[in-house]
Amino acid sequence: MEQQYPVLIVDDDAKLRELLTQYLAGYGYEVFTLPSGEGIVEEVKKTAPGIVILDIMMPGKDGLEVLRALRPHSNVPVIMLTAKGEDTDRIVGLELGADDYVSKPFNPRELLARIKAVLRRVQEPGRPLGNNSGQIETAGIVLHLAHQKLEIEGQSIDLSSTEFKLLKSLMENSGQPMTRDALMTSVWGKDFNAFDRSIDVHISKLRALLKPYPDHESRIKTVWGTGYMFVGE
Repeated sequence: MEQQYPVLIVDDDAKLRELLTQYLAGYGYEVFTLPSGEGIVEEVKKTAPGIVILDIMMPGKDGLEVLRALRPHSNVPVIMLTAKGEDTDRIVGLELGADDYVSKPFNPRELLARIKAVLRRVQEPGRPLGNNSGQIETAGIVLHLAHQKLEIEGQSIDLSSTEFKLLKSLMENSGQPMTRDALMTSVWGKDFNAFDRSIDVHISKLRALLKPYPDHESRIKTVWGTGYMFVGE
């Protein structure tokens, strides 16, 4: 039986918050809500949600600004609610550390399915859950599985859940080209309905993290016509 973590919904639409609260509560989820992104860091610390549902289109600070403010304090999985067809928002959200997205208008069943899929991923073997589950070390780069951290030249870098799983998959297959489809399956699972640039966005984010280190900035190579490959020594 899947463990059901609390859900935090951040949306300025009161009717939608009420609808989703009642719907998710019917499946056993404890639901907290906020009408805006103000105070989200404090709310996450207080309620310790397993996942955040975050609307992009909100007055004041939009969802992207809220996610940017949240990420330095928490790696809690985030599903963004986006306007249908707004690929730019999706790309920026992924770059900022969002884990998934749902386009409005949506069926609550679709959101529930996405919530379950994301929570399954964070409970998979190898995903850090506070226990000491080892590390992967390749070419002087260390990926700490228990703490979802990347260590380079003695410096520790926090990773989002998506960045962690993508880098883990690449490092475990060091020297082997991996297709985009294989990477999407390893990171998000077969039930993730990704758009074409999802992997490319996260690869760019990982490359940006490696760029300050000259010995490692070219570890992730593009394999034209295939996908990507992590290059060791």
